[in-house]
Amino acid sequence: MLSARSLFQEILDDDEAYRLFCSIAASGEEQGGWENGRIAALVPEEQRALAPKITRHGADEDKHGRIFRALLRKRGLDPAPVPHGTDYTMLLERRGIGLPHTLLHGERPLTEVDVVTYLAHSRVTEQRAAEQMETLTTHFGDHPEVGRAIRMIAHDEANHLSYCHEELLRLAREGHGRTIRRVLRESARAEIRVYRDVSLAVMERMGEILRWPRPKKLALSLGIRAVYGYERLGGWRRMVALRMPEHRDALGRTPACEPEFA
Repeated sequence: MLSARSLFQEILDDDEAYRLFCSIAASGEEQGGWENGRIAALVPEEQRALAPKITRHGADEDKHGRIFRALLRKRGLDPAPVPHGTDYTMLLERRGIGLPHTLLHGERPLTEVDVVTYLAHSRVTEQRAAEQMETLTTHFGDHPEVGRAIRMIAHDEANHLSYCHEELLRLAREGHGRTIRRVLRESARAEIRVYRDVSLAVMERMGEILRWPRPKKLALSLGIRAVYGYERLGGWRRMVALRMPEHRDALGRTPACEPEFA
């Protein structure tokens, strides 16, 4: 039977598949850490109060990258090259979603619209991340090898999503509602296509490593396309709704003291 639990268990049980999974995850988190760090440095004066929260967001992403690399070291594995088609953050940028790296590599301060664009893009991608980590927590939160790492990352991703909701609602009250709605819709519609393409690319590579039979690969491919079909027909709307989170100021509070994952 094909399920999220059985598929991830296969990856956990095979060193090469696990190596690829952790390498892809580490690369994406580290990219997010760099992006948030640059955004924090370039925040315009009128939004400087956001800078510590963006910095915290970036620090969390950097921490997640270290966690995935620590998981590799624990098995004595080196990071694997990330296949081009599995690079989620790069593919989103190429579709014009989020802030372009040419802008982040410069020194010109961002505009308020740039900040809105960053937060709207983050609200969409953090929705995906939070959902994925919730699924992993459900099935592997108590796993002796990866459970602690999964729980730590899931907690952070939920905080990131709360932060995006709260700050976008604040900016909407300040007059940016129309821009927020537009960028959220554009980001969500692009994200579901990129997620489909990346999922297919990861599935193809994992299938080669784990030697999945053709019927299994076909079934997984159809499942990925079915998810895309649902999201295209209306599932994407969950990524653009805004509501005040139950836990306010998620990235402004002092984080609970926890030892570094190693």
